[in-house]
Amino acid sequence: MDILLVTIFVIAYAAIAFEHPLRVNKSAPALIGAGLLWTIYAAYTGHVSEQLNESLSSTAQIVFFLMGAMAIVEVVDAHDGFDVITDKIKTTKMVVLLWLVGFVTFFLSAVLDNLTTTIVMISVCRKLLAEREDRLFFAGVVIIAANAGGAWSPIGDVTTTMLWIGGQITALAIIKGVFFPALVNILVPLMVISYMFRGKIVVSPVKVANDSAQHGTTPFESSFMFYAGIGLLCAVPVFKTLTHLPPFMGILFALGILWLAGELIHRNKEEVEKEHLTIGAALQRIDMQSIVFFIGILLAVATLEHSHILAGLAQWLDKAVGNQALIVSIFGLASAIVDNVPLVAASMGMYSLTDFPADSFLWEFLAYAAGTGGSILIIGSAAGVAAMGIEKIEFFWYVKKISLLALVGYMGGAIVYIALNQAA
Repeated sequence: MDILLVTIFVIAYAAIAFEHPLRVNKSAPALIGAGLLWTIYAAYTGHVSEQLNESLSSTAQIVFFLMGAMAIVEVVDAHDGFDVITDKIKTTKMVVLLWLVGFVTFFLSAVLDNLTTTIVMISVCRKLLAEREDRLFFAGVVIIAANAGGAWSPIGDVTTTMLWIGGQITALAIIKGVFFPALVNILVPLMVISYMFRGKIVVSPVKVANDSAQHGTTPFESSFMFYAGIGLLCAVPVFKTLTHLPPFMGILFALGILWLAGELIHRNKEEVEKEHLTIGAALQRIDMQSIVFFIGILLAVATLEHSHILAGLAQWLDKAVGNQALIVSIFGLASAIVDNVPLVAASMGMYSLTDFPADSFLWEFLAYAAGTGGSILIIGSAAGVAAMGIEKIEFFWYVKKISLLALVGYMGGAIVYIALNQAA
């Protein structure tokens, strides 16, 4: 049975990894893989209702959290809330603009997800920079900064959120433990590209009147929804710490508050005028393909966990490699090629909380490695794929111009984390 399960999982994983060449959405092989794996596992072992219910419960918590967070981000965007940040970025010096974009992306992605942050910041760069070559370098910085920023926050990256909900990390510990390594990760590319851009002046594109769709919101409404949305997202870890309830309860509570606030500030508008500004409309716009992918891959990985295949793999790695830091570093490098969600899901099944309690070296370093390793190749993260689509970045351009910088940043951050952990 084990060989059959592993074979099916590897085939499904390969289909996910080669989503773009195959032109098959990764959700399809994830769902097919989950269905086949559970069917075979049930056929060989008999009753699996209890194990399936356990896996479904943990998967549902992640899905509910992601749906709530995505809806909050969508409704802020619908109100042009992110203009609160972009309108304040004004400089004529290229190096200053580069650092502003890098740091805004780094901190914004800790509150939003790195995919949304990348889309927002690349849209900003398109409004600020006329030269395509300049925008491509800025896009590279945005990808690295978004992934680095998401790694040190419990709500900034899907994989970090998975570890947080699973109990492998706690909110305050991951911020304290991974912030400085993540900062080093982005500082290296920023310094190198700054040297390349020294003395350059920002060339802004010619503005065209009404060049963007107006959402019909007032400055007050935009600012209110931005600060309310960001504030509520930041409050979720605090809610979990104070109540000890799962994070999905906090995000749903926050969604309800923002929903009520939106209804109140738009209560005097006509239905047609406010329809696209509601949480209901935001829920229709969230990325359901990604949600379905998470369901499929998490349920697929769960069968390998219940069949003790992952535990056996962990034991083999410990014997073959022997160094925990090296094992996690390899996972991070692998996330540049394959999706980091199944990598982290598999790691959670390989190592138990009994042997590696919450906030231990393994889990924190995994959050850093899986979150930032995807920046090394443009296809290694959702942020990279989004940037690739928006700016039409060629794979080999990224490899030649950005990959080495991302790799050096990744290794620098890893060395900082290991050094700080050993010093403690």
